[in-house]
Amino acid sequence: MKNLLLTTVLGATFASGAYADPVTYTLDPSHSQIVFSYNHLGYSKTTGMFSGFEGTIEMDAADPAASTVSVSFPASSLITGWPEREAHFLTDDFFGAEANPLVTFKSTSIEVTGEKTGLITGDLTLNGITKPVVLDATLNQMGDHPMAKQPWAGFDATTTLLRSDFDMGQFAPFVGDEVTINISIEAMVPAQ
Repeated sequence: MKNLLLTTVLGATFASGAYADPVTYTLDPSHSQIVFSYNHLGYSKTTGMFSGFEGTIEMDAADPAASTVSVSFPASSLITGWPEREAHFLTDDFFGAEANPLVTFKSTSIEVTGEKTGLITGDLTLNGITKPVVLDATLNQMGDHPMAKQPWAGFDATTTLLRSDFDMGQFAPFVGDEVTINISIEAMVPAQ
């Protein structure tokens, strides 16, 4: 039953028909973002956002575990609402954006955990350091986009990182080492 559910859910989610050939979805950068938050000295939760995504989701309905995700975005797309903070975050104290301009994620496995949920494990490269990360992902919606008239899918995902794992632990523990990540993306099958 679990295998049937896995195939049905990911098949419906990741391809246009059950047991179809793998289908490549391209991320929609205008509707994809990462919002992060961390504890600032115990006084507040400070947030920021990244955008400018490029990447693909290779959906395999016949073998959902063989589906893949590959995403990158420029560290310089950072927005915090305070230009001085953004400039500091891009220095070698944190993102090292001059030497490492891109943040990348490449999946290594996918595990279905429910009708619309799954765990996507992959390698995150941040500040020139690569570490394994698990994204707790949820399918929001899938179907033909009402305006674009092409297959579309939307997902949310969450994870928690330690800044110090990526040599970004400046001011820890006063500024929280733990960073909460919330991801929301849309992806489309490009028109032929």
